[in-house]
Amino acid sequence: MDKSATPPDSKIWPTSLTALWMEKSVEAKYSYNFTWMGRPIIQYPQDILAMQELIWSIQPDLIIEAGIAHGGSLIFSASMLELNAVCGGPSDAYVLGIDIDIREHNRKAIESHPLFKRITMIEGSSIDPDVVNQVLAASQGKQSVMVLLDSNHSGDHVLSELEAYAPLTTVGSYCVVFDTVIEDLPAESNADRPWGPGNSPKTAVHKYLETHDEFTVDGTIDARLLISVAPGGYLFRHR
Repeated sequence: MDKSATPPDSKIWPTSLTALWMEKSVEAKYSYNFTWMGRPIIQYPQDILAMQELIWSIQPDLIIEAGIAHGGSLIFSASMLELNAVCGGPSDAYVLGIDIDIREHNRKAIESHPLFKRITMIEGSSIDPDVVNQVLAASQGKQSVMVLLDSNHSGDHVLSELEAYAPLTTVGSYCVVFDTVIEDLPAESNADRPWGPGNSPKTAVHKYLETHDEFTVDGTIDARLLISVAPGGYLFRHR
């Protein structure tokens, strides 16, 4: 697989049928239709499948996730790590979730889940220095680390997350920046949020890659998925 393949051109994307479908699906709150092992995952099925492929191929012993919400993504990652372990992968692998506000009912549901044994949570801003230091400490000694960024989607926040956590991604693994699609959607799609075109996860990715050539966008994932909330957001660390 050519990890440096160019992703779909952003100038073509807005006029494509895929872009139209994405726009309509966002209006319908499509990502809220799905759960993973009992918890809302708030992801598109295509990206869930892509993440399954990556977690299986990389066999991480640590997945760092910024953004917890209802916990479905944490449960998903934990379930993939459990499957990896059953098949001979790292037996002590776990997912570390970070969220500025872990609501009590969500915390209770996550902590009572059978897969909580593979989950650790930190409450606080993902860019708070104290939180960053906790994550850095947790990553020490890990052999294979993936990073998933899906919290506050403003450009400055995501760029700060990239600066803090992308370097923890091990060579041959991925830092995945979700909701880069915000850049390609009409501004009114996020009218009630502080982010939008020009101030999005994709603008942060572009800025980060200007000075970090150890990462490349894996355009082959975009080309295969066609429908994704993270076009241009699957960052492969090649050195």
